[in-house]
Amino acid sequence: MPLSRASTMNILITGGSRGIGRAAARLAGARGWNVGVNYSNNAEAAEAAVREVQQAGGQAVAIQGDVTQETDVIHMFEQMERSFGALHGAVINAGIVAPSSRLADMSVERLRRVLDTNVLGAYICAREAARRLPASSSSERSTSIVIISSAAARLGSPNEYVDYAGSKGAMDTLTIGLSKELGPANVRVNAVRPGIIDTDIHASAGDPGRLQRIGNQTPLGRAGSAGETAEAIVWLLSPASSYITGTHIDVAGGR
Repeated sequence: MPLSRASTMNILITGGSRGIGRAAARLAGARGWNVGVNYSNNAEAAEAAVREVQQAGGQAVAIQGDVTQETDVIHMFEQMERSFGALHGAVINAGIVAPSSRLADMSVERLRRVLDTNVLGAYICAREAARRLPASSSSERSTSIVIISSAAARLGSPNEYVDYAGSKGAMDTLTIGLSKELGPANVRVNAVRPGIIDTDIHASAGDPGRLQRIGNQTPLGRAGSAGETAEAIVWLLSPASSYITGTHIDVAGGR
């Protein structure tokens, strides 16, 4: 059933200062939830996201941390619990993409950077959530991990980002395995796979025109928004999806 505003949840979002993570934080705030906005370097963007959560009706705190560093991740979860108490959900969202390239032209340094952040970082964050969320769950109220994958895991992103696509394929597998590990503790684990979404990730990868070029190729004929993706994330965090675990929801306009 729908979650009332009186049922406050404490949610940590990695990479919550921009794009899809920021939209999810803002929507969680509109539910009256408490949100930990993790960021790596841009404190100004994180504080802006915190203000947006508060303006929407929730409470929030900015939490700095590099997801590839175990000590940072542990501190991140500890700070979230000090600020709001027991955790009810985590969104494993932090990730990067590098400029478009064929695999044959990718350097080892690039591959390490992408895979360290998108795979190792996500696994460390998911591990820490797996350690803490069972203590927060009960037979009346499940807790939830939402992992941000990508339609690239299905499509492969040839000649663009096969490293990124591979890292997101790992997220699909993590979702399936971890859901089976944590299901008996009443912790649900699901993934959201965005397609071509209107965020700054395309410009940061050196291809700002990709948004319109590929968005127009979807059956819906347009790119999606971060807010549309956030709707799926927040639904999976909430009790409204209480019998759903181990699944992947595509937010990709039919592509």
